[in-house]
Amino acid sequence: MFDWVLGIGTSIAENAAPAATDTEAAATGGTASLLTSLLPMVLIVVVFYFMLIRPQKKKDKKVKDMLANLKVGDRICTIGGIYGTISAIRDDTVTLSVGTSDTPMVIARWAIRNVEAVSVENEGEILA
Repeated sequence: MFDWVLGIGTSIAENAAPAATDTEAAATGGTASLLTSLLPMVLIVVVFYFMLIRPQKKKDKKVKDMLANLKVGDRICTIGGIYGTISAIRDDTVTLSVGTSDTPMVIARWAIRNVEAVSVENEGEILA
């Protein structure tokens, strides 16, 4: 009832009158305008998928595989920058041997940044 008072009903009636005379032209024009208005939104979704979502999924899968393939003796770096050698692995925790005296340190598995390629023999060497 309020839409007729505000004049919305008359504008709808005015727009509908020409469409009744030429139905095919209105149908193709409506489809074209709908396609024209939806095409940019579809393109934005496609660009977001290929630029943001897909690379992040690949990165997450790579990290998950790395954490699943940890084994005792691997040399790792934590997200806090601590280097150590894995001495024990439990479900959600990893025990590291850190430093020259092999001090044990328990950390969460998710806190491992990466597995280093440096072997344990190189640990005592001073890099210049």
